[in-house]
Amino acid sequence: MIEANSIIERGAFIGEAADTITLDEAQRHRRRMAMVSDHGIAFLLDLAEARLLREGDAITLSDGRYVVVRAKPEELYAIEGRDAVHLLTLAWQLGNRHLPCQIEAKRILVRRDHVIRDMLLELGAHIHEVEAAFDPVGGAYATPGAAPHSHGHTHGHDHTHSHG
Repeated sequence: MIEANSIIERGAFIGEAADTITLDEAQRHRRRMAMVSDHGIAFLLDLAEARLLREGDAITLSDGRYVVVRAKPEELYAIEGRDAVHLLTLAWQLGNRHLPCQIEAKRILVRRDHVIRDMLLELGAHIHEVEAAFDPVGGAYATPGAAPHSHGHTHGHDHTHSHG
C-alpha cells in the first residue's frame, strides 16, 4: 500500500497534485489511518504525531505524488456580537466550555449545538446557520497543524550562566 508520512503546509506546496481528499474537521485530525482520495488513490497516512490537516495542506505519498486536503463544509453557527468587546466576551464563554472555535475578525464559527445556541442567545449574540469549512484555532501549546503537546524541549546547549 502507498504510504504517506509527511505533510507540506498550505501555502508552501508548489506543483500539481495528483488528487484531492475532502474531509470534515474531525476527519482531518489524524495520525495514522487508511484513506482514499476523492478519485480513488488508496494510501496509509502514517504521521509521527497526530495533527490537524488544514485546507490546502499537501499529503506527500511514498510514490512521489501529492494529495491536497480540502475542508468539507459543515453545519456551523456564525456568531456575531454587538461590538468587538461583546464578541470577545462570547469568545471567552465558548473557550470556557473548551469548544473548538474558528475565530475571524467579526465572527466566530462553532459546530451547531442547540444548547450552545441557547446560551449564546441568552448572552445577546447574533447567530446565523451556515455551511462552511471549519478550521478551528489550535490549542495553547499546539504548533501550526499539530495536536496539543507538552512544552518540554531541548536545545543541545545549556542555559546556565553566572550572576556575578
